Amino acid sequence: MAFVGRKQDFPGSFRDAHPGTFNSDRLAITRGRTGIGIALACLSVFAILFAIVRKNRSQSLDAAITIKVQGHKNHSFDRLMHVVSWPGFPPQSRLLPPSISAALWLLGFRLEAVFQLLAWGTGGVSFTVKRAMKRPRPQSSVADNAIRVVAANIGGSSFPSGHVLNYLGVYGFLTYLAHTWIRPKRIRTTVVGVLLSLLALVGPSRVYLGHHWFTDVTASYMLGSTYLLAIINIYRKVRIRISRA
Repeated sequence: MAFVGRKQDFPGSFRDAHPGTFNSDRLAITRGRTGIGIALACLSVFAILFAIVRKNRSQSLDAAITIKVQGHKNHSFDRLMHVVSWPGFPPQSRLLPPSISAALWLLGFRLEAVFQLLAWGTGGVSFTVKRAMKRPRPQSSVADNAIRVVAANIGGSSFPSGHVLNYLGVYGFLTYLAHTWIRPKRIRTTVVGVLLSLLALVGPSRVYLGHHWFTDVTASYMLGSTYLLAIINIYRKVRIRISRA
């Protein structure tokens, strides 16, 4: 893998043309340290939630939280929730992740492009857990109009949330890359802020639109964080080996 991601192998890359835009390999590696302990803690919380949902012990809490979240009847908030969820629906959900990887590759970040694509592996994780759980999605409550389900192109079971898992993988790793590689503080802060907002709001948006329960999205945040931290840790180790080669 010595040829992957090394700056000297791509003298005509965007990184060489704009040396003030991106950090050096050493600075990026230093800024990108993560903790395996956090990943293990997140995985433990996911396992607990999985067991609770498996035994159908969260229905009352989930319904109460859904009603509470959907009680915010504000046009701007409603629009925001729809916009935040939009990237996670097909066909854009199948086009955006590989497009991001392709863009990184063209900019000269070859190793980063490969790992950005690997971060999309959360889709496979979501599919596997959904098949194991087979939890029904929320249904509209016609009698008292308590729970509202917005029509959308969705499939599969409710647990976990594919939106949240994929956002944590794809946009979570992109956030990490922006934080570690972008040099100008103002640009870095803006990009990271926008991406973090997307990650923070996607969970509430899934509950607000009636597509998932609170425990679905919470478990997805935990499982997605575990996957993301694992990918980041592997990436850092590979980047360090390449930088020292």
